[in-house]
Amino acid sequence: MMMMNARVHQLGRGISRMAMTLGAALATQAALAVNDLPGGPAVNQINLHPPVTKIAADQMWLHNFMLIICLAIFVAVFGVMFYSIIKHRKSKGAVPATFHESVKVEIAWTIVPFIIVILMALPATKVVVAMKDTTNADLTIKATGYQWKWGYDYLKGEGEGIGFLATLDPSHREASDSGKPAPVDDYLLKVDNPLVVPVGKKVRIITTANDVIHAWMVPAFGVKQDAIPGFVRDTWFKAEKEGDFYGQCAELCGKEHAYMPIHVKVVSAEAYTAWVAGEKKKMAAKADDPSKVWELAALVARGEKVYNANCAACHKADGTGAGPIKRLDASPLVLDTDHGKQIAVMLNGAGNGAMPAWKQLSDTEIAAVITYTKNSWTNKTGQIVQPSEIVAARK
Repeated sequence: MMMMNARVHQLGRGISRMAMTLGAALATQAALAVNDLPGGPAVNQINLHPPVTKIAADQMWLHNFMLIICLAIFVAVFGVMFYSIIKHRKSKGAVPATFHESVKVEIAWTIVPFIIVILMALPATKVVVAMKDTTNADLTIKATGYQWKWGYDYLKGEGEGIGFLATLDPSHREASDSGKPAPVDDYLLKVDNPLVVPVGKKVRIITTANDVIHAWMVPAFGVKQDAIPGFVRDTWFKAEKEGDFYGQCAELCGKEHAYMPIHVKVVSAEAYTAWVAGEKKKMAAKADDPSKVWELAALVARGEKVYNANCAACHKADGTGAGPIKRLDASPLVLDTDHGKQIAVMLNGAGNGAMPAWKQLSDTEIAAVITYTKNSWTNKTGQIVQPSEIVAARK
């Protein structure tokens, strides 16, 4: 009996230890759990995003309305079917009817679907027409898809002339490459330069692409518009609340498709005016004279920033490349004394789009990044590419 009691006691202690271990594990897991991202995806989300524009709210209402109609049809059709099967089964002595047609039934199954289609088409048409009405916009912004980032140019309205690239935050790319990303709420959605717009203003988005088909999508705005090379499409939104709202490229655009997020920051009118003023000052500071002759050290330092922001995602920080992405360290093209070859690749791209064109960079930025690659890692060439060479190559 004493031995049995001892075993029971040991078993109890073992269960207690297991419970404590399991509790600690669950607590740790809970502490590391990803939370809902306001303006972005939610954990275990099964519904549409909470709308922040009238169009998105109308879309959600239309979605629910259609769901109710489809559910009613489902219940009616299967209800009649199962009722007929049970009520008129052979075991109850049911005798099949001998009529071949019924005018009343044929009229009913023609009129009822027609009424259902009209009930669905009218509100749907109203929403679709409203989605395409891009007139009287307060702000017009061009969103250009690149492999794999977004370029934004403010074309009309307050902020006209501002332009920048929005690229996935390098830390998120590194986390993805590691295979063990930290559980952060905005994983693969954080960018270096979010699109900033004022609240309560109608914003027209013009979409196009530089290489392949992309798609600009922000679910909370009810917006999804393809960006097609050589074509111009447009859409619009009018955010009714301030905050950060997220989306992604919604068209399979290549191997980096998962690393092409969209971040829209909606701010007050006053904050937007302040942001515009700040961006204008930055642009003025970056307005380099393409005729300026740079020294090697200054150009390499400038080129390192451009490389880390635009090139390191594919070619890696150490210039070794990966898979089909060619290495820049010890590359014959980079080491070549004929600067025109590398300049042509930067301006026109290469490999059928594997290397995108970078014409959107300034002459100084292109000269700087080429100079950086020619003088980094084991590439100690001492060569300098001046902005004037880029100016000549663009002609």
